[in-house]
Amino acid sequence: MRYRSLFLCLLLIPGSFLTSKGQSSSPKGLVADHAMVVSAREEASKIGIEILKQGGNAFDAMMATEMALAVTFPFAGNLGGGGFMVYRMADGRIGSLDYREKAPLAATKDMYLDKDGNVIPNLSTQGMLASGVPGTLAGIFEAQAKFGKLKPNQVLQPVIDLARNGYVVSKKQAESLRNHRQIFIQVNGPNTFFGKEFQAGDTIKQPALANTLERIAKKGKNEFYKGETAKILVNHFQTNGGIISKKDLIQYKAVWRDPIVFPYRDLKIISMAPPSSGGITLGQILKMLEPYPLSKLGHHSSEYVQLLVEAERRAYADRNHYLGDPDFVKIPTNQLLDPSYLKSRMSNFSFEKASKSADIAHGDLSFEESMETTHYSIVDADGNAVSVTTTLNGAYGSKVFVEELGFFMNNEMDDFSAKAGVPNMFGLVGTEANSIAPGKRMLSSMTPTIVEKEGKLSMVVGTPGGSTIITSVLQTILNVYEFDMGMQEAVNAPRFHHQWLPDLVNFEPKAFGTTLVNQLKSKGYLLYEGNSTIIGKVDAIRLLSNGKLEGGADPRGDDKAVGY
Repeated sequence: MRYRSLFLCLLLIPGSFLTSKGQSSSPKGLVADHAMVVSAREEASKIGIEILKQGGNAFDAMMATEMALAVTFPFAGNLGGGGFMVYRMADGRIGSLDYREKAPLAATKDMYLDKDGNVIPNLSTQGMLASGVPGTLAGIFEAQAKFGKLKPNQVLQPVIDLARNGYVVSKKQAESLRNHRQIFIQVNGPNTFFGKEFQAGDTIKQPALANTLERIAKKGKNEFYKGETAKILVNHFQTNGGIISKKDLIQYKAVWRDPIVFPYRDLKIISMAPPSSGGITLGQILKMLEPYPLSKLGHHSSEYVQLLVEAERRAYADRNHYLGDPDFVKIPTNQLLDPSYLKSRMSNFSFEKASKSADIAHGDLSFEESMETTHYSIVDADGNAVSVTTTLNGAYGSKVFVEELGFFMNNEMDDFSAKAGVPNMFGLVGTEANSIAPGKRMLSSMTPTIVEKEGKLSMVVGTPGGSTIITSVLQTILNVYEFDMGMQEAVNAPRFHHQWLPDLVNFEPKAFGTTLVNQLKSKGYLLYEGNSTIIGKVDAIRLLSNGKLEGGADPRGDDKAVGY
């Protein structure tokens, strides 16, 4: 079925990493004394560390790392997308920044439906009408202006040099570019920049992107939203059938929001609030799991897998019904995270047999997401931490490449509910709360998260993965906390996913034993282990008891931890 190819199925992990701690080889991640950046590309992590060594802090490194990913990882790194950032200062202050894309002012609720009210295939995922108003530049400048120590032009100079001098194409990247080459040409024409054939080992130089970044470094975020860059961007859309306007760019602003904060045993979890569904859904799952002795059940035992699947089933049902842009809809956050409510949600769970998603609706309350995303985690020498997830949504977003500017645009409009009850590209089914409206931010699954233990920084965690982001972050935290894994081991461990609809439990292929699979099938679980797109790549940092930092860079991609 179509949705099967969009679920979490990651690279086969070597067998020595597939068992619980005590039986595995306990792989260690990079350990650093002072500071660390973990991201999807080594070049980006190195530039982030370079900025820290120059006297910058985590927020300066955020700007540098994000823009370096826009250069070296066009699959998801971006100027034409958006994201979320959760931070924790060394003194314990916390907060979060929403620079999610918005629907253009000319957007309409039914813009992706035909005259009969049916969703028009690909209209929300590919081409000029798929893009929301980008927020990335607003976000990184907002964060850096408030907390950074260096001048933006100093922070961006090594990124400009990287774009101008080039970076080396990896084997995995060459395959990705090759797989998407024809659609780049289809959308942008035969002479489009990424219509060329790139091989592993080639050097990609991007003079147009370097010029764009140079203007932004000199003139700030207004260059992107009001300057020459804005004029080129708007003209590209208006002359090619798009609806993003000058007014859309001028009116865009990043928004500081209170993060979602909740306890799990003796941990304090700090995660992203709506329009990200990550924090609330992660909170619901963890609070539903809290009464159960997870560590005693055993890592990846059938009982452990059951518990996570059933909590996920219920939380995703609530996610899809209640969550949306808090500036447009009232979200019952306190009720959704209320312990008594969550206890009632698990009251019909049994270890004897699977629940059926058809029988699990959203809970009754009383009150009046990319796959091709990217995440990076940073801790600086002072102890400030940022967890940042940024995205174009699908691979290379809408595939619209603005040649004069050197970057791809997002296809985030697909994260709205084009029509209630109709799944998006990730199989997520939405309702009226996430319907399209002018200026509205689309619901996301991005889950940048920071974990405290005993009042001190413990973990910085996040991942790409569309609807699987939340469950990947969940399992990484549990791997460390409940099963005493190191950060790299926790990231390497195989993962599974369930999201209410479709009613399938998705496993990494060949990563779980036949005994477990058969036990779950005997209880009525529908399992899928087929090969599909690789979407979960956790990049995380753990504070060790000796004060050093251990990085977890996901081996499923080209991800790299760099520290000093």
